[in-house]
Amino acid sequence: MAISPESMPENPIDFRAPPPSPIASGRRSSVTNDEVLTEFLEHSLRVPDLILPDKIFPRQKIVETPPRIDCQSLIAGESDSVLRMLDSIARIGCFQLVNFGISSEFIRLASVTAAGIFQLPPEKKEAVSRSLERPYGFEEVHGDHQEAESEVSEEFVWCKDESLKLDMEGIWPTGYSNFSKKMETLSSDIEKVARKILQILHENCARKSMYGNDMMQRQDLIGSVCCLYKHGRNFLADQWASSLGYDVMRMLIRGTDYSHALCLHVCDGSSEFHVYSKKGWVSFCPDKDALIVTVGDRTQVWSGGQYKHVFGWPIFKGEDKDSISMAFLYSPPSSNSSSSKTSKGKTVSLGQQAILAIILTLVCHFLVYFYKEV
Repeated sequence: MAISPESMPENPIDFRAPPPSPIASGRRSSVTNDEVLTEFLEHSLRVPDLILPDKIFPRQKIVETPPRIDCQSLIAGESDSVLRMLDSIARIGCFQLVNFGISSEFIRLASVTAAGIFQLPPEKKEAVSRSLERPYGFEEVHGDHQEAESEVSEEFVWCKDESLKLDMEGIWPTGYSNFSKKMETLSSDIEKVARKILQILHENCARKSMYGNDMMQRQDLIGSVCCLYKHGRNFLADQWASSLGYDVMRMLIRGTDYSHALCLHVCDGSSEFHVYSKKGWVSFCPDKDALIVTVGDRTQVWSGGQYKHVFGWPIFKGEDKDSISMAFLYSPPSSNSSSSKTSKGKTVSLGQQAILAIILTLVCHFLVYFYKEV
């Protein structure tokens, strides 16, 4: 039966809000408590004044010219060349290599051809820019550096990849084929030199890490790469200083992007060469037509820290035209890639094992039934 409004009780339940908490009048008033709370918040929420260093790199640098090592003497195993190379790598992480079997004329021709890449329009460069999905191509310049840095330096990451070839032929059909052929020839010759150097380092390593073989035989997705840099011509001193910090930071990031054993720098005509490591900053004037060889992260790992990982960067000053430098990041190919594929082909999956077990069970039951009937 429905309840009419008249049948409801005359005095409904009275809901009242709880009384406010009393303030201890003997201590402080509400105004005083507000002042204390405000003072506490001001102190606790205050952002500290941070003073950042005005220089990215240490102001003091060591001027030390690494030894000039003859490649043919090094390959022949002459003790003097081997010891000087090992000593230089242990101290500053690099050395200069001469007489390495690649003509300086061919290297200059490859550099001139590589300069054509950086003459492409910006919209075409953007179409083949580096990304997480594309580990090669043009490096974009972001932020406030975009206008100034594009005039100072540019970067292009090249590798022996069919996708890169297709992408570049789409935006540079007339010149990329010639450039790619020269780069493949130069890269193959550089890899032969790097392979011999790495073998000598491995044979003369006093302490080897337990992960040495894994680092030596690790296979890259795109193999060895070459970072090509265009260094801008005459510009202001303050612009050059800011560009140096930006370029080196970009170089450090690139070194972490591409794990490598050795880096061979082609920087003919550079006025200085800087080597950065945890120990400090080394600067020297490279010899004409010399390769600068620096140690990579993989070599530091498998050598147990005997050979130190460093980053190298050439400096071009007072040039009346753009200069091209190349850094070949070498990593040895895996020696057991074919054997791993063979072993993978012989592997029996879990489903196949289950089917085989069922077949064997049925065969056993059939044999038991057959013998019983006989």
